[in-house]
Amino acid sequence: MAQGPHPAPPRPSAPPATPASVVPPRPATTAGPVVEQVTGAQSIVRSLEEVGVDVVFGIPGGAILPTYDPLMDSQRVRHILVRHEQGGGHAAAGYAAATGRVGVCMATSGPGATNLVTPIADAHMDSVPMVAITGQVGASLIGTDAFQEADIVGITLPVTKHNYLVTNPDDIPRVIAEAFHVASSGRPGPVLVDIAKSAMQAQTTFRWPQEVALPGYHPVTKPHAKQIREAARLLATARRPVLYVGGGTIRARASAQLRRLVDLSGAPVVTTLMARGALPDTHPQHLGMPGMHGTVAAVAALQKADLVVALGARFDDRVTGLLSSFAPNATVVHADIDPAEIGKNKAVDVPIVGDLREVIGDLLPELEREHEQHGRPDLEGWWRQLDAWRETFPLGYEEPSDGHLAPQHVIQRIGELSGPEAVYAAGVGQHQMWAAQFIRYERPNSWLNSGGLGTMGYAVPAAMGAKVGEPDRTVWAIDGDGCFQMTNQELATCTINDIPIKVAIVNNSSLGMVRQWQTLFYESRYSNTDLHTGHGTVHVPDFVKLADAYGCVGLRCETKADVDATIKRALEIDDRPVVVDFTVSRDAMVWPMVAAGVSNDDIQYARGISPAWDRED
Repeated sequence: MAQGPHPAPPRPSAPPATPASVVPPRPATTAGPVVEQVTGAQSIVRSLEEVGVDVVFGIPGGAILPTYDPLMDSQRVRHILVRHEQGGGHAAAGYAAATGRVGVCMATSGPGATNLVTPIADAHMDSVPMVAITGQVGASLIGTDAFQEADIVGITLPVTKHNYLVTNPDDIPRVIAEAFHVASSGRPGPVLVDIAKSAMQAQTTFRWPQEVALPGYHPVTKPHAKQIREAARLLATARRPVLYVGGGTIRARASAQLRRLVDLSGAPVVTTLMARGALPDTHPQHLGMPGMHGTVAAVAALQKADLVVALGARFDDRVTGLLSSFAPNATVVHADIDPAEIGKNKAVDVPIVGDLREVIGDLLPELEREHEQHGRPDLEGWWRQLDAWRETFPLGYEEPSDGHLAPQHVIQRIGELSGPEAVYAAGVGQHQMWAAQFIRYERPNSWLNSGGLGTMGYAVPAAMGAKVGEPDRTVWAIDGDGCFQMTNQELATCTINDIPIKVAIVNNSSLGMVRQWQTLFYESRYSNTDLHTGHGTVHVPDFVKLADAYGCVGLRCETKADVDATIKRALEIDDRPVVVDFTVSRDAMVWPMVAAGVSNDDIQYARGISPAWDRED
């Protein structure tokens, strides 16, 4: 079995340096009154300029057209014409995830707006700050089934943090200021602003609000001191603690604080799919990713813990497995900015509501006091057990017997040759899990993926948005051949707008994750997962020719000996997008694996190999 990228390094005697902080968000308001006579459409553009927007991803259409005219004259807002509204939404989300700022997308009414539903739902599940601006039919036509009318406010109500329907042009500055404030504060999320065409065409007085007044919206950021003291006491006295770190840690820009807590506590850490990079993978207390395709050590640690401290995590079913059997002997501390998440899935002993930077910041001195009074906890036996699991069950993979590439090797080498300063955006499926497992993430905001909704087609447009937001970084879209065919038209957007992303197609000629489940649970009956049925070895489509048609550089790699040279060639090209077709084995599987709905105790390290916790104890 080939060795994975995460051998267990020795634990350091001194805390390492604190990583650099993430780019702060743009201010929501500016000082001084701004008053001028404009159309509603001009008011929209002026509002976007005031809130600090530098790029909008969108497509014009009838209802939003009045806004596109003044947008053409803006010297501060760049508009990028995408090829599908879904691509625009994912690009805005990728921009937000890579930069920490609010991403913005724009679409017209009806089908333009409904094409944004998937990226809006995706952003909602993964707490991505995003504002979607849609045109709506004129106010007098709303409710008449007018041409290209759709109740996008009603449609997106369950999948937005908040949304607005604007029919009065005087409301535009206030609403947009509020939308950006709501999207970026508290638990981040998408906000939709639907604006009637009549409001865009009407005259109005532009007045930028000096403050955002939302009486019913006051996210709690400061944690309760009593709960912090209790969490510190538990962490200082537990014999088998685990820090269970979720994506909320990255959204809160709390990675530096997390690093100090990890070093001070001496506790092992697991980072969820959404939290990859919150703590460097090279940190010796990092056990890797927990859950359905997590490391054995991470899954076992949670199952055997006597204390689980959840930070910005939501006890998702992909992490917990059968919920009733998850961490059965653990006291649970749960800290989150969203009170609705605490106790939603797992009973909690110590609930802490607050911003994670403040939560961890308050927890650190309390934990130091506990150590001064009672000494540090004895975790030596716990670490012996954890290190034994890491050594016995490392991440790895078998070389394919069919002569094709091992996808794990391809992805691992992309990460090793590109380095931790690159950004990696993945689609959904096997390649997503391999990218989470076999690339080392050393900093937050370097790993982008659709975690909660699991949206195929996310990678290419998200990478495009990330590259716009972080133009000096190498940005890879790690995609499957199934995912890639859903949104590859955005390569045209990338070529025309000088957005030189790199796309690695992990091409197994099938819908790989579904095929894996069919292999394991459906007696290898491959119903509608073969993407090349009836064509033998013919490439349909030929991704190299497709790349060329889009003005990209197309490369193909079919042998292990050519992997490094092909990746290096892709890295050398900076003047246009690069698409690399890696022909990999369709029989490769993602291991470890916890089947859906079963206990994490039933994790399979590889096919036919199931670790037994009792034997390891």
